[in-house]
Parts: sequence; structure tokens; C-alpha cells
Amino acid sequence: MPDLTTRYLGMTLKNPIVPSSTPLTRDPDAPLHLEDAGAAAIVMHSLFEEDVRNDERMIDRFLIHPDAFGEASGHLPFSSGYESKLDRYLAQIEYLKGRLGIPVVASLNGDSLSGWVELGRELEAAGADALELNAWHMPGTVFETAGGVEDRYIALLTELKAVVRIPICFKLSPFFSALPNFVRRAEKAGAAGVSLFNRFFQPDIDLASMTVVDRAQLSTSADGLLAMRWIAILRGQTSITLAASGGIHNAPDSLKMMLAGADVTHIASSLLLNGPSLISQMLHDIEHWLVEHEYQSLAQLKGSMSQRNHPNPSAFARSAYLSAIDTFTPPAGVRY
Repeated sequence: MPDLTTRYLGMTLKNPIVPSSTPLTRDPDAPLHLEDAGAAAIVMHSLFEEDVRNDERMIDRFLIHPDAFGEASGHLPFSSGYESKLDRYLAQIEYLKGRLGIPVVASLNGDSLSGWVELGRELEAAGADALELNAWHMPGTVFETAGGVEDRYIALLTELKAVVRIPICFKLSPFFSALPNFVRRAEKAGAAGVSLFNRFFQPDIDLASMTVVDRAQLSTSADGLLAMRWIAILRGQTSITLAASGGIHNAPDSLKMMLAGADVTHIASSLLLNGPSLISQMLHDIEHWLVEHEYQSLAQLKGSMSQRNHPNPSAFARSAYLSAIDTFTPPAGVRY
């Protein structure tokens, strides 16, 4: 059988299928089922900066400095019995490290420097093998510049790298004006890898209630094409891990990402829709495809259709846009 091993953040994995951050890992036993199905590593659900900060305010407001009458304060819960979201997250890491035989990657979601250094230390101490830094800052004012946003991210990475030894992966959005340059800066600052791309849930407007609503929008295979293009461009321009995230629903999606140059492929929406058995099916189909096409290993396959190795590098450049427009054919019966 073909060798499916690959490298991810300095670690050797048995295959390239890595479930990404989803609510599944909130269930203590769900990751065990994912490992049984063949997952090569687990990225935990995200620890959100807002949750940590809210917990801190609640503890300070009600447990440390309660603003209440003397008699009433005696009825407040005893502080040592309160379990914060951070406490539960750290306990989950320790539990999984004691039960799983595959790497456990913690996930931090936020964008401020304050407190993240200490959080990184705690996640490492709990046993996390690596840290996925899901840095999400929305520059919503005219006074913020693209360079300023990039500097903010690099500063956060630099602060974390100064205090943790475990590898850090940047999970990036597609909204960079010069993505290869930023990835190079992240590599120089100590990032062990980048994950492309983060999918943001976008607010919607409900016309019936005239309210802004939040809805979970699961991906489709088409959503992965943007990441595939950028991975193909980045392959050969950086030595750090390239992880594909978003729009990977089956073995063909995963194979395309690896042909472009991805080291691992993250699955999330497809896992929520199909359950852990999807992993087994994907691995079976990947092996079958490799055998059918006479590949001995993923290493032989990986990056063979990246921009650097492709006989027509312009396939991933601006000219591809013109080609796509010229080859479009209207559906039968539609007149213009």
C-alpha cells in the first residue's frame, strides 16, 4: 500500500486527514471516535478570547469583588468551585492526551496581545502538542491600514513564540493584499505553518423580523478552490507546513490540495454532515487513487502540480481568469 505519512508542524503524521476546529471536540469522547476512524491528529474547538475575558470579569464581579450587601455576599458561590471555560479547555487537553495516541492541537481565537502569552503557557503545560493561532481582527475603521493589521498579527506571534516551545500554526483569512509576503514574515517570526483559509460566519438580515441574524454556513467543495490556488503559489516559496482548510469534503478534494502542495487537509463541515466514518472512506479512496495512478507515497504526489512544478505556471495566475471567462458556455435554452 502507498505510504500516506506526511509532515505537519514538525510532526510526522500517519496520513494527511486532520479534523479541524469544530464543536465535536467539546464532547469528551468524540475525538476518540475520530482517531478510531483514522484521523492523524486533532485540532480542538477554539478557545475564544471573548469567553476568557467574560469569565475573568464574572469572577472579578461576583467572586472577588462582589458589589453586594454584607449578608447577601455570604450566599455567593465559593470561588474555588467555579470552573471557567479556560479550566474546562485545559482539562479537556489533559483528558485527550491521556486517551489519544495522535497529536492534540489547541486552538486560540483572538487578536489582542494582552493575556495571550499566559494562555499559551497554560495550553502548553496542559499537554498540547501544537497551537493553532486563529488570529481574527476586523479592521472596521478608515484609520487602520493593511500594514498595521499585519504588524498586529506578527507581534502576537512573536510574543507567543517567546514563551512557548510547541509549534505554532497561523490560521489565516484570505483577506491579505500580499499573502506570500505575509507568510514569509510569519515564517521568519517563528511560525511552523499556516492554515489556509479561515471561513468566517457572515451575519445575515432576516427580512421578516428585520433583524441581523447569525447562521452557521457549512462549506461546499467549491469553497476550497481559493485555498488550493494559494497553496499552489506558496509551495516552494516557504518551508513551513501548508495546511488546507475549508471545502474539503471527500478524497478528490483532499488529493487536489496535496497535488497543489498541501501537507495536510483539514475537514470540518463534511465531518459534521457525515460523522467519523467519512475519514475511513476518504483514506480508502485516497489509497485507491494512489495505487491506480502508480504513486508510491504522498511525498511523491505532494506539490507536483504547484505553480513552481506545473508546466504552465500561468494556470494559477491572472491569465487563468481570462481563460475561465472565455470558456464559459451559457446553459441550453438561455438567450442573451
